[in-house]
Amino acid sequence: MMSENELAPIDFLINRDDFRDCRFVPGSATHPLEPGQVLFRVDRFALTSNNITYAAAGDLLNYWGFFPGPDRWGRIPAMGFGDVIDSRNEEVQVGTRCFGFFPMSRHLIVDAKPNGSGIVDTVAHRASQAPVYRTYNYTTADALYSQDREDQIMLLRGLFMTSFLVDDLFDDEDFYGAESSIITSASSKTSIALGFLLKRRARGPVIGLTSERNRDFVTGLGCYDEVITYDQLSSLPSERPAVMIDMAGNGEVVAAIHERLRDQLKYSCAVGGTHWESKPKPDDLPGPQPEFFFAPARIVKRSEDWGGAGLQERLGSAWSDFLEFSDQWLSVSRHHGPEALERVYLDVLTGRIDPSDGHVISL
Repeated sequence: MMSENELAPIDFLINRDDFRDCRFVPGSATHPLEPGQVLFRVDRFALTSNNITYAAAGDLLNYWGFFPGPDRWGRIPAMGFGDVIDSRNEEVQVGTRCFGFFPMSRHLIVDAKPNGSGIVDTVAHRASQAPVYRTYNYTTADALYSQDREDQIMLLRGLFMTSFLVDDLFDDEDFYGAESSIITSASSKTSIALGFLLKRRARGPVIGLTSERNRDFVTGLGCYDEVITYDQLSSLPSERPAVMIDMAGNGEVVAAIHERLRDQLKYSCAVGGTHWESKPKPDDLPGPQPEFFFAPARIVKRSEDWGGAGLQERLGSAWSDFLEFSDQWLSVSRHHGPEALERVYLDVLTGRIDPSDGHVISL
């Protein structure tokens, strides 16, 4: 049994102006709850380069607004599981387990609005956020849930959804007339998922761009037809029309690809920011101007086109295949306690982790 000290509320805060500056502080009081509220004990959450993207785009896309911190300190959202340990909502029972976005904290109070398959947080500061970001899915009503796959669900499901939607956009737009696809940060899990999906389309070569350090790993995945390192961009094929999906957010790399392909680049899609310290891209790029991909908008479109059940059916089929593929390369490591969280966070932030590793944290 945990001691009261171990169960005490605690929050992991990041300096929004210097991501290396982080600290733990006592969390907000968990009692008393207001009518309609529920209290989650955050069981565990995943920590990947995707979380660094949330921080890098925190002001632009209001990721810092999920779980506000004091002054210029913020709490990065993370995909995880939580259990309801107290409830003043008649429709939500203690013991209910949910999957969704949690803070890197021990506890979370939500203003719960049950919708049959989960809980929507209706707290005022999250009202403007897309419903997908503030919904906590009941594991008992989640068709994609499997108890023995919880680690993989935390690590991969959210980013797979993004990749699934990008892949769907390209298919819907007939690949913008392109005959090949270029993906930056090819070792990131979001890129791997997209490479896996695009290769199944068989719409020309899928090219992964990565560092020399990660080249062997990326090549061994088998989801890229060609792997090129960042210092070899001059060898990037320019004779065929291509689309680029940028997961890195590295302005110099983006500019180099635009310069190399120019009018042969048919679409430039900005998704992630794993290279968070890199220079921003210049404004006068040759070829198409990069367009930011906003997954929630695509979810709304496809929910209208296919219905919610139709979207889930298509997603579920692709997810099942990718989950099986991930068994070939993903190694899950579990960590416990504040010191472990800080260590893993800094390792992910500075690129010191092996791309095959998936880190799951419990506080």
